[in-house]
Formats: sequence, structure tokens, C-alpha cells
Amino acid sequence: MFPYKRNRRLRTNESIRSLVRETSLSPTDFMLPIFVAEGKDVKIEIPSMPGIYRQSLDNTIKEVREIWDLGIKAVNIYVKVDDTLKDNTGKEAWNANGLMQQTIRAIKDAVPEMIVMPDVALDPFSIYGHDGIVENGKIINDATVDALVRMSLSHAEAGADFVAPSDMMDGRIGAIRRGLEENNFQDVGIMSYSAKYASAFYGPFRDALDSAPGFGDKKTYQMDYANRLEAIREAQLDVAEGADIVMVKPGLCYLDIVREVKNAVEVPVAVYQVSGEYAMVKAASERGWLNHDAVMLEQLYAIKRAGASIISTYFAKEAAVLLNK
Repeated sequence: MFPYKRNRRLRTNESIRSLVRETSLSPTDFMLPIFVAEGKDVKIEIPSMPGIYRQSLDNTIKEVREIWDLGIKAVNIYVKVDDTLKDNTGKEAWNANGLMQQTIRAIKDAVPEMIVMPDVALDPFSIYGHDGIVENGKIINDATVDALVRMSLSHAEAGADFVAPSDMMDGRIGAIRRGLEENNFQDVGIMSYSAKYASAFYGPFRDALDSAPGFGDKKTYQMDYANRLEAIREAQLDVAEGADIVMVKPGLCYLDIVREVKNAVEVPVAVYQVSGEYAMVKAASERGWLNHDAVMLEQLYAIKRAGASIISTYFAKEAAVLLNK
């Protein structure tokens, strides 16, 4: 006897499949990470990230206008700092006329409605390439938090909509939230990198900013990738301290964590599809081993399906073009 219930009826053609599709994907789901460098008319492709560039501010503004027209509403900013400006305090990070602050102001002037989320961490400004201040070979927490508050306030003064602490120091969300409130930046939000794992997938990103650690690794502050419950604790603590959005990073290998965090908090969850994940798709597709666009969209749908409200991805522009067709 044939079954009365045939699930394949809902897969008959694209019209019915699209009608009953559970997960939708839009350019407004994406945030584009951008790398800014000093100079004019600078556009240097990052060898390990085909199609991604380190750009001067003039070219950055052109790209921001381009992605706004594609429907992308948010950018995550990283700056390439000259070696002469690096030290062990990170003081260039709160220079009111620094490259990051110039970039925030320029983007808000050019596209006022673009949501600007600058990165808050000391590694691009550190002579050691670490996310915190170093003493006797150790990354110290509380002095780093003080520096991160100064950095966040500088971003807020420049016009940032959100600050995005990616450092993984303990207590920094509460300290940043207090600093913002006490200085009349109540409307500036915090997107916290709450569950940021010590991952081997970050390699190309460190090429982009020349920010690889000068000694050791980042495992004393970034999370052990064997842990699951720790991610929930980190996210819940950050929400309690004032985070408006929590992030899981990396993306694809951590979709179980995305779902766990989504179920545990009542704020939006962001996911960072990191440089190594991007580079693998590019490399495999260049060799003809997989269909670039099909794999790209499948991965982005998987991240969204797992519970992401925001996807920070280097594929943002390419995916937006496809989704807009």
C-alpha cells in the first residue's frame, strides 16, 4: 500500500520549494569586514584571501557605497597600523585622529545609515601582536580592559553605532558599558565576541593585518575549541554585563555552538565566517573541485539556519549579488 503522506510533494519544483522554505537569506543579514590602510588610492589584494583587499580610506568609501546599494547595511572595520605606531600600551587605538577614527567618521559622513561596528582589540596596535597588554610574558586582563574602554569611547566619539570587542578579556563588556553610559553614549551598542575560539582558521586574517602573535599563542584568552558549555557561560555573562549582540567565531565548524547560544540568550546572535573558511572555498573552487557559488550559499544558509541573525562574511558582496538576481 502506498503512503498517503508523501513528503516529496513539497519538493516537486522550485516554486513549491521556495514557498515552504524554512530559512531565508538576504543581503541585510550580512556584515562585511573591511581592512583599511594608510595612503591614497591603495588597493592591495590579500594573497591568502582572493578578492579581499587592504584599501586606503578613499577606496574604502567607494566600497561602502557599493555594498549599501547591494543591500548590505553593516560593516566591521579593521585597520592596518604602521609598525612605528605600535607599542605595548595600544595608545594609538584611542588616538582621536587615528586611522580607525578617521574611517568611522568618513563612513558615517558618506553613508550615514550604514551601521559601523569597529573592532575593539589591541592586537593591531601591539608590538607583540596580542589582544592585550603584556607583562612578563603574560597577557594581563585588567589593565587591558582599561585600554579597551578608552578605545571604545574613542570609537563612540568618532560616530560608531556599535563597538565590537573581540579580545576575550574577562569583564570587558561591563566595563565598556559603564564607560559608554557615564560618557553619554547610551545609544552606542556592544556586539561582543562572546564565544571566540582559539582557531587555526584565522591565518589569512592575520596576514591581512600583520597581527600574528609575536610569541606563544592566544589560548590563554581565546576559548578551547573542545568546549561547548563554556560558550554558553561566556554569552550569558556578556548579556548580563550589557552586550546587545553576542557573536560566535568561527562559523561553520561551530554551528552546534551557534544553536546552543541562540537557545540560551534573548539577544541577536552574530556569526563570523572567518578568513580560513573563506580561503578554503576560494582555493577549492579555483582548482575546479567544487562549485563556488553553490557552496558559498549553502554555507551561508547553514549559518543562518543554525540561529544567526547577523553573518559577518567576506562573501557578503558576492552573495548579495546572487541573492538580488
